[in-house]
Amino acid sequence: MKEFSQKTFFLVILCWLSAALMGQQPTGSNSKQAQPTGKRVPQAKTHPEFNDYNAAYAIAGGAASERAADDFSAKYPDSELKSFLYSKAMHEYQNENNPEKMLSVGEKVLRLDPDNSIALVLTATVLADSLSEADTDRQAKIARARNNASHALDTVDSGFVPPANATPEQVTAYKSTLQSMAHSALGIVALKTADDAGAEKELKLSADLNQSQPDPYIWYHLALAQDHQKKYPEALASINRALQVIGANADLGNLARGEQTRLLTLTGGPSPLPEKLPASPK
Repeated sequence: MKEFSQKTFFLVILCWLSAALMGQQPTGSNSKQAQPTGKRVPQAKTHPEFNDYNAAYAIAGGAASERAADDFSAKYPDSELKSFLYSKAMHEYQNENNPEKMLSVGEKVLRLDPDNSIALVLTATVLADSLSEADTDRQAKIARARNNASHALDTVDSGFVPPANATPEQVTAYKSTLQSMAHSALGIVALKTADDAGAEKELKLSADLNQSQPDPYIWYHLALAQDHQKKYPEALASINRALQVIGANADLGNLARGEQTRLLTLTGGPSPLPEKLPASPK
């Protein structure tokens, strides 16, 4: 299981969620407070619920956050805020690189909020990354990963309510990152089911949506998809791009350098690193 390369992104998003919900004081039944267009912002129904939510949200650590969400849900079974506490626990597990718990808590989020973009993308990513030939539930995992990633792409415009202080640029960046991760999950599933052309298409879309913070995993898997199709020069350009942005990830670095050596042999010699991302065909 790879470590997620989007940790900074999710820290920012969770800060947004926290800021948005901290402002959602319970309103009276006759309140004229304006609601944003699109998906309605969840609110606490009472001040005790609001205070207990904030106390639970402040708890750190995956297991502790999940227990706090469970306790809050038991105390306030009708609360609109339960999914946000489970989303916080999901993030804590993500920060601890615990994919199994990310998946189980992400499924709790989706039972409460089936259009939750982050939960859809993270669960699709975990399912895609962990997919193997040895899985006894392989076909079910494939279907779940595809369904969650596709649903994230279908609902990203309607499934997110930005806080009032989010700039249009921040909202655009948020949506692009989610879309990139969804296409990446679809691409990895395609790669692991021998649909190399489909994998190349999805991974190119993923890379194009994530040009400001290139993900070496996307470029590495794109190189594999191209290599499998004997598109060796294209694969070499992709693996070179992966190595440009790989950072200190030793495990991925070893894999990428092995792939680069293979491709250099097949193409007849070294190739210079690309200076910019190769554009995908329209």
